[in-house]
Amino acid sequence: MVKKQFPFEFTYQVFALIVAIIIVHAIYVAVVRPNAEAVLTYQAEMMAQDSDYVADRSVWVLIRDFEQESCFILLFWAMAIMAYKAVLAVRERALLQQDLLHITEGVSVLPEDTRELSRPLQALPDKDRESLLPRALLTALHRFRSTRNIQDTSDAVRSVCEGESERLDSELSMVRYIAWAIPSVGFIGTVRGIGEALGQAHKAVEGDIAGVTASLGVAFNSTFIALILSIVLMFLLHQLQLQQERLVLNTQDYCDEHLLRHLQVR
Repeated sequence: MVKKQFPFEFTYQVFALIVAIIIVHAIYVAVVRPNAEAVLTYQAEMMAQDSDYVADRSVWVLIRDFEQESCFILLFWAMAIMAYKAVLAVRERALLQQDLLHITEGVSVLPEDTRELSRPLQALPDKDRESLLPRALLTALHRFRSTRNIQDTSDAVRSVCEGESERLDSELSMVRYIAWAIPSVGFIGTVRGIGEALGQAHKAVEGDIAGVTASLGVAFNSTFIALILSIVLMFLLHQLQLQQERLVLNTQDYCDEHLLRHLQVR
């Protein structure tokens, strides 16, 4: 399953990154930076006319720098990856609404019956057969036929579900890395802004603090935006993890309800 999906998933992630870069950069070039420059120009004119003028904080100015642009690119890339994972989880959850085994209530399943019960599962389309639920059911049926032991069959289901849980968790490592990288990019902007401010300290001593305040604005704005985006990303990540964990638990419950409780050994 993983080997078949990896090339497509890798291609999807690369394509999603390229699309995120193009879209975000186009928005910044066409909308964000022109509006930010217009706001700064207006504020400079007002300050020149009125020394008591207090400039309002503008969203365009907050997000105009390269660090914020990079953070938005990373955020949308992570959201695209999570959307792909969420679609897979929803598709697998749909199988839980189907009766894949067609075992009548009150009917016992003997080891000799497992081959017949396996056929509808093996006849599923490849995309569905590789999902967690059919794999868990097929593993349970094969184990019951070979061992004739109900406890071993239950352990086989649990092992498949635990392995799937670990796989799903490991596949989110890229999203976790992005969630770590976004604040790091913000801190890079902070270091850059403070460095530029220190480089203009001599102007501040002479009474011109415009350059210093602009550089400090870069420093604090980048961290502020990065932390907000990181909070949003972590919330979405936890929601996805919750959905995946529920899928695994519901699959175990399905196997218990639709198969394991019907098993019987003569």
